[in-house]
Amino acid sequence: MNVADSLSLFTLEKRPDFVETDFIGDIVQRALMYLRAGYPVHFSGPPGAGKTALAMHVAAQLQQEVVLIHGDDGFGGADLVGDSNAYRCTEVLDNYVHSVVKKETRLVRHWVDNRVTWACRHGYTLIYDEFTRSRPETNNVLLPVLEERLLALPGAPQAERYLPVHPNFAAIFTSNPEEYAGVHRSQDALTDRMITVQLDHHDAETEIAITQAKSGVGQAEARALVRMVREFRALFGGARPTIRACIMLARLVVMRGGVVDAGDPIFRKICRDVVNIDLSRGRQALRTCAQDSIDHVIDACCAHGAHDLPGDDEAAEAGDPQALRQRPACAGMEAAA
Repeated sequence: MNVADSLSLFTLEKRPDFVETDFIGDIVQRALMYLRAGYPVHFSGPPGAGKTALAMHVAAQLQQEVVLIHGDDGFGGADLVGDSNAYRCTEVLDNYVHSVVKKETRLVRHWVDNRVTWACRHGYTLIYDEFTRSRPETNNVLLPVLEERLLALPGAPQAERYLPVHPNFAAIFTSNPEEYAGVHRSQDALTDRMITVQLDHHDAETEIAITQAKSGVGQAEARALVRMVREFRALFGGARPTIRACIMLARLVVMRGGVVDAGDPIFRKICRDVVNIDLSRGRQALRTCAQDSIDHVIDACCAHGAHDLPGDDEAAEAGDPQALRQRPACAGMEAAA
């Protein structure tokens, strides 16, 4: 039953570019506490909240091998636990009597473990990324694993129908909100067996540190780009753009010489392309206003020298209301949603 070569089995180490601020460190320590107490952890939040990176970082702290699954609507139970989908062939040739040849062939169905069974059997860490992309009935096989620490294998030989879960087994799940395309609503019985850590976008200082670590851009430039992306996010009232937009912009800035300047027409076009705010819907007047809002944000956050100033939040805390720039009147309207 050695199927390690065909499974996503690997050992994780902390990535050198993983940023662990106080904000991230608090989440990591809580997750480790839950896992060491024997409870599965579920990171839930919008795209760009760092769910998968957090799951892999936490798994690395457990210092054991990892099995990785990406949720898929086409999965069935066999894709998680395995199936009797192989055969063992035994052939016997009897030529004891010289003039007679007796041949006997036997085909026996052979059980082959899949990822969940492999992790449960050997005590690995299971990362089930975006598990709600798999259908709820497929994930039902996890119910006794997370509660009774017992894995049911209905297709296995009679003596192996129930597999006790290894004491070192740990499970980390991630998921996007239910309203996202391709996401199924998870059954309450499953989420009730997990400890769910709700994630949102990181605080500004964490996003700045991540942008620097992933791109090599300077702190002042990273601060300007993060301020701009966060302002877009607040302006148009959605989950996007995410920290990924900050990283993309920062890498492009580094490639072009490290200059963040709203007066550079190429830089402005790059900002529009990366941020990718959809202005195709809504009335023409609102679209025009939204375009003006985008230009206003780029000018306010990325004008030459602007990224050397304190951020809006810092200015407000310092008691300087004049430092807060006013958004255009159409800010927050649904025209660009």
